[in-house]
Formats: sequence, C-alpha cells, structure tokens
Amino acid sequence: MRERFSKRIGININSKPIVVRYDVPEELRHFLSNLLLQMNHGTLKSLRGIVCKAAMIAPDPSNWGENEFMRFEIGDIIERCEWYRVYEIIEVAYERVVSKEDKQEYEDIINEYFMEKGIGWKMERGELTVRGEDAFESDIASTRKSLSDAGLTTSATEIKEAINDLSRVPDPDITGAIQHAGALECVARETVGSKETLGALIKAHPEIVPAPINEVISKLFGFASEKGRHLKEGNLPTYEEAELVVHLASSLCTYLCKKNFKPETSLPEEFPF
Repeated sequence: MRERFSKRIGININSKPIVVRYDVPEELRHFLSNLLLQMNHGTLKSLRGIVCKAAMIAPDPSNWGENEFMRFEIGDIIERCEWYRVYEIIEVAYERVVSKEDKQEYEDIINEYFMEKGIGWKMERGELTVRGEDAFESDIASTRKSLSDAGLTTSATEIKEAINDLSRVPDPDITGAIQHAGALECVARETVGSKETLGALIKAHPEIVPAPINEVISKLFGFASEKGRHLKEGNLPTYEEAELVVHLASSLCTYLCKKNFKPETSLPEEFPF
C-alpha cells in the first residue's frame, strides 16, 4: 500500500490536549467501523464474529448474507456496545482482522487519530496503554530507557506496571499505580546500597539528590504510602494524583540513573574495543 501523504512528506502530527480517556466519542465509533471494513481481508461474516465476541453482543441470526446489511450490522454493534468494548475491538482487530503486512499501518492510523482527537490512549505492538500529555510521555520513555540501560530491570518493570495500572479499563487501578511508583525506592536503594524504606533512606542519605529535592522525595514517599498502601475510608486518590506521582517518581528515577549508573554493555570485559 502506498505510504500516506502526511507520513511521506514528514508532517509531524500535533498532539491535542487529552479530553477523553474513559469514554468513547461517537466519531471514533464511526471511524473504527469504516477502518475495519477497509482493512478487513476476510469475509464480512468472520469480521462480524470477531466484533461481536469483543463487544459481547450476539450476531443477528437472520442476517447471513455477505452484503450491505451485514456491513450495517457491524457498524451498529460498534455503535451501541459499551465504551470500553470499543477499545477491546481495536486490540482484537490488530490480532485477528488486520493482515500482517498492514499491522504497522493500522497502529499508526489509530495512534494518529488518538493524538489528533485528544484521546488518552496509544497502541504499542497491538496493545493499548494510557497516553499522557507530551511531557509525561517523554519522561516515561526516558525513564524506562535509563532504567533498562542501567540494568535496573525490577525498577523498569515497576514503571511499566504503574502505566498498566493506569491503563486498566473500565476502572484504572489508582492505588496500584501509586504503589508501583515505588520504582523510585528501588533505584534509591541501589544508589546507596540500602534496604531501608524510601523515607528512612532519604533521611539517612539526603545527599543523593540536591536540597530541597530530598524533602520533596520524602513528602512524595509519605503521600504514596498514605494513598497507595495505608488507605483511609473516604480518602481514595484521584487519577490525576496517581498520574502526578508516577510522573514525579519517573523523573527522579531518570535523574538517579544518569547520575549514578553507567549504561550496561553486552560486551564482556576482556573485549575493551
């Protein structure tokens, strides 16, 4: 398939402010219906079966012909299913509807649509995960790379799990995301060779970050402990608070990595070149 105009001439798709995440605009339902019909390489009946299963809606037993009525039914199913089922259809379509040759194009189209319409999701290798504003996305990507380069796989996994928790539908795991922001504690422990909690560690080693950032970390630990581990009735954290904690923890992880850990190399020491 010919490369699309915007990609061919190098247009950077501007990301709009996120306006929707735990819902689906009607326009997206219509867009997805048309996209699947265009990229489907199987029969309409097989496409309907895949969409019905993901949407948890039974197909019309009286509609069996490969015709416009079945095309209409596929669109109608996407139109009336629960909002989170639409995102499940997007994922399932990547696996079962789109051909191997078209998967990257499908993913690019979905991501560009989300960016242009301010939808807070992104697709990576067929899986939808939460998308933040540009600064958040940049920091998370930088953190995961820094942790991986430094060989801090546990901390890298914790950051990934924090994003997965924010991505859960229909209800994100807010407290889980805050708990997984404990990646900062892992990195700090590796930095000073301690098994203390983050709060105690910062008190004992305030020099690991410039003052007064050490106080920020200490207060962040207190907030995360209260909101993520020791919950009180009526004191549940909000999505925005969880996103802020994950963002701050990620930025601090990146700082500690770059300051204290050299990227790992796959070459053994006996090969200095």
